[in-house]
Formats: sequence, C-alpha cells, structure tokens
Amino acid sequence: MGVITKSQPALVGVDISSTAVKLLQLSRSGNRYRVEHYAVEPLPPNAVVEKNIVEPEAVGEAIKRAVSRSGTRARHAAAAVAGSAVITKVIPMPADLDDDDMESQIELEAVNYVPYPIEEVNLDFEVLGPMPGNPESVQVLLAASRAENVEVRASALELGGLTPKVMDVEVFAIENAFALLADQLNIPKDGIVALIDSGATMTTLNVLRNGRNLYNREQVFGGKQLTDEVMRRYGLSYEEAGMAKRQGGLPESYEAEVLEPFKEAMVQQVSRLLQFFYAGSEHNRVDQVVLAGGCAAIPGIAQMVEEQLGVPTIVANPLAHMTLGPRVQAHALAQDAPALMIACGLALRSFD
Repeated sequence: MGVITKSQPALVGVDISSTAVKLLQLSRSGNRYRVEHYAVEPLPPNAVVEKNIVEPEAVGEAIKRAVSRSGTRARHAAAAVAGSAVITKVIPMPADLDDDDMESQIELEAVNYVPYPIEEVNLDFEVLGPMPGNPESVQVLLAASRAENVEVRASALELGGLTPKVMDVEVFAIENAFALLADQLNIPKDGIVALIDSGATMTTLNVLRNGRNLYNREQVFGGKQLTDEVMRRYGLSYEEAGMAKRQGGLPESYEAEVLEPFKEAMVQQVSRLLQFFYAGSEHNRVDQVVLAGGCAAIPGIAQMVEEQLGVPTIVANPLAHMTLGPRVQAHALAQDAPALMIACGLALRSFD
C-alpha cells in the first residue's frame, strides 16, 4: 500500500495594491506550474492609498468579487505588507539555540532594533545561515511590522471570505517570483538586476543579485498620472479613462500628446531610482533592467528604457512557462502578467 501524503490546502496569493486586488492560484506537477485561477478586480479610488488600506470594507468587497470571478474554491490566502511598513535587520544569534529559544531570544532582542512599542509589532524571523568568520553564530533576518498593517490586511481578507494563512513582505514575495524569470535574463554570473515595479501610484526599485534583494526604494509615481491626464484632457470618468487606456478608442492626439510624455517621465523615474542606488552603494551600473507592474504593459516602454539608459531591458512575465487551467483566459493573463509579480510570489507559498 502506497504512502498517502496529505497535501496542504491550496493557497491563493492576494496582492492588494492601490488600484486593484490581484488574485492568483497556482498548482504544480513535477517542476511545472499551472495557473488555475486568477482575477484582477479594480478598487474604488482612495480605498487604498500608497499601500495603506483606508477602507477595509471596500477592499473586502473587491476580494469577494475577485474570488468569485476567478472561480477558485480555495479559502486560504497569502497576502503581503509593503516594504515601507516593514523593518528588516540581519542580526547575529547563537547557533546552538532551538527554534523556541531562538524565538524568545529574538523577542527580547527586537526591542533594540524596532522603533515602535514592541506590543504593537508583529515579528517574524528566518535563519539565513552561519555568520561569516564566526561558527558559533548564525545570521538571522528579523522582520517587524506594525500590527495594525497586518491586522487591516487580515480583516480585508476575512471580509472577502478568505482566511489569512501567510502574511509575507512584498520584497520577499518579489524575490520568490523573481526566481521564475531566471531564464529570461541575460546576465553574467553574479550579475545585478534592477527590477522596477511601476504600479498606479508607486514605483519601486528592487536591486537583486543571485536572486536576493540588495537594495530597495520606492517613490510616488505611476499609471494614475496617465489616467488623470486622460480624464482631464478628454473629459472622461476615472473608470472610462482606465478602460480607454487598456482598450484604446482615444483620439489620435493621445499617442503623441499624452502617452509619449508619460513614457518619457517613466524613463526619467527609472533613471532617478538607479541614480539613488548608485549613489548609495559601491555599484555604478546594472546588467539588466526588468520592468514589472501595470506600467510595464505600455507598448514600447522597455525599448525606450533600453535606448535611453543603455541597459538591456525586458518586461517581466513570471508566468511565461506556466500552463493554463480551463478557467484562465490566455489573452487577459498575458496583459496582466507583468503586474502579477507579487501575487505570483505569494501564490508560490503554497509549495513551501
């Protein structure tokens, strides 16, 4: 009689951004992933402002709609808090502690690293490995987030009919998804990749080497500026402008007068973020730029970044090698793929 391995219940990755809830569920057979369910559900304006959930009910409603539109039956979710809401520090710990002792020791130590009252904080840690040059110690990555950031996300998921099982950090979710891009990259060994995630209101730079995060920074810039300009110039509502951006149907002047200047502005933002990285590190170049987020889907943007910055540039597609379940529309998924990095990194937590 064969051994029956009890598999854990499937997790859906739920990425709550400032304009949409993105939901993704993957399955795996062998080393191939399959997209089983996915949905992107728009949020009302100002329900989430720069990664802070202002109206949990509105977000819960959108999650509920995303769940039903995606057709998923899974009720367990993985979500993430934003990098700006999380403090991470690598701290040394004695190597001979077991998990429980490590945990209590870290809780005592955390007071020295976290600038909030410790009772208002959710802590997590991960042992990274031995401390270089000191076999008696290990390096531990400590992550701390204010409990309210975690709680408001958890309650939005619950209002949407899901049970929060994993609360990750966006940077780690991106690292997780980034592993799926490996064969799309064209970099030397130990090469440095700048992943630029440009959403509706925030553009984030993650610099990675060997798949680990070296540096990250975010600034306020995104596709909402394009939407606002379309609304202003053509007298459209927020919803109409969003649709027109994706599906076309705008006057001929749009390309030259609205879209091109926005693309120029985006290239400048990418350039600025890289300058901050160069100024704050010993590096003065990157080997590859990877564009992710909703703005990465703008036709010709990767070419423009490559030409103006002189760095090979591609658009991220973490789902490129995945097969699709019967519920998934290939065309819609292809358009949304660059914006699904975080959702994908979260969905991968199913297989931990």
